[in-house]
Amino acid sequence: MSERVPAPGGLALIESLVNTLDLESGADALDTPEGRARLALTAAEDLVDVRELRESLRAVCLAHAGHPPHRAVTPLGDLLAAAPLVVDVRADDGSASLRPAADPAPLLARVAAAVAEALTAGTWQRLKACEAADCHWAYYDRSPAGRGRWCSMQVCGARAKMRRYRAK
Repeated sequence: MSERVPAPGGLALIESLVNTLDLESGADALDTPEGRARLALTAAEDLVDVRELRESLRAVCLAHAGHPPHRAVTPLGDLLAAAPLVVDVRADDGSASLRPAADPAPLLARVAAAVAEALTAGTWQRLKACEAADCHWAYYDRSPAGRGRWCSMQVCGARAKMRRYRAK
C-alpha cells in the first residue's frame, strides 16, 4: 500500500513480514508460494506461528506510533525469547552481533536478530504501523521529528483528512 522506501537493515524483513497481510482486502501473501519465498520461509516453519509473529510485530509497530494493539496478541518478547541466536564476535575488530544459530535460519531467529540490530542502531522505534484501522501497514518513519502517522499521505493520510473535513 505504501510508496515509501523500505526500512533500513534488518527492519526491512520485519516491515515485509507485517505487510504480507492487506487488512482492507484480506489478501495474505503467506497463502502463496511466492509470498512465502520472499520471506525465505523454510518448509518446517508453521504458518500459524508465522502469522502469530506477524500480528505481534504489528502490535509493536502500532505501539511505536502511539496506538493501541489492533487485537489481542502474544507479546513479542515472549515469542522472541524462543529464538535460537548466538553472539558472533569478529576477530579482526572485536565487534559483536547477534545472528541466527541455525542455517537456514528460521524466521523467528532472523526477526530477533533484526530487532537487536535495530535497537543498537537506534532505529527500532521508527518502525511504525499506519494509524488507519483498515490499513495498519508497517512503514519506516523517516520524518525529522519521528511523528509520521500514515503509511501513505496520498492514500491513508488523505482519507483521514477528508473524514475530518466532512465531520466538520
